[in-house]
Amino acid sequence: MQANIKAYNDIIHEVLGFYQVLQLDRFENQKGRKLALTIPEILALGIFKQRYSIETKKAVYEICQLPCSYKTYVVSVNRFAPLAGLILSLILWLNQLFAHPVKYTDSTDIPVCKGEHASKHKTMKFYASWAGTSTGTFYGLKLHITTDFQQRLLRVYLATGKLDERDVFPLINTQLEGIFVLDAGYIRAKLQEAFRKSGRRIMLVAPRKNMKKLLTKFQHWLLDGRMKIELNFRSLKLFFGLVTSLPRSVDGYLANYTYALLAFCLA
Repeated sequence: MQANIKAYNDIIHEVLGFYQVLQLDRFENQKGRKLALTIPEILALGIFKQRYSIETKKAVYEICQLPCSYKTYVVSVNRFAPLAGLILSLILWLNQLFAHPVKYTDSTDIPVCKGEHASKHKTMKFYASWAGTSTGTFYGLKLHITTDFQQRLLRVYLATGKLDERDVFPLINTQLEGIFVLDAGYIRAKLQEAFRKSGRRIMLVAPRKNMKKLLTKFQHWLLDGRMKIELNFRSLKLFFGLVTSLPRSVDGYLANYTYALLAFCLA
């Protein structure tokens, strides 16, 4: 218990730095009843749950022995998730400033429920969709990310599963430069031509198995590095609780994704 509380307090200290830089105190109630928990405490609770892969909010509530009702805690964590998104945006911006020239973009599935429950799922029905990946079909969303050679997150984009990743790619990467290494799913000649910026930006897309294309050793080395982004997806899902089916509201789902990404960036 003491170790958990210390970990939570350490996260609060991390959050306080961003809280001051972004002047998040302007979101505190200036009049009327004060919040049962301060904003740094609320954000820290959201990060704490994801960093230590705690499955339920109820477990966090019991571990931290919070001085408020369980409902107040849940509502607060969901309500202030957009502020966690502001901190995440700042971190991504800083990562972009010092990004390695080699970058990777890819997407991963985020099921909102098991396939057999999709027809009865109501919470995310206006956002989720059936979609397919190389491992099969799922009902949910897709997370698109761009990371650099050091596996630092640079851009993130959450979209319905049906949205073509080739349409998302320019949306999230137009402001970036470097060598963008992608899998065969991004093959589209017009996209590569439109995205190219002479001497500053280029796409290197892995050829399909039925394509006859010679690659240099350097290109092979770059393409082999695509495993780096797969490791990011693996960590987000296995260690930071990105995928969940427990929230009872859209805000709950979006809060879970936001805190998971922020916890990953701060780890």
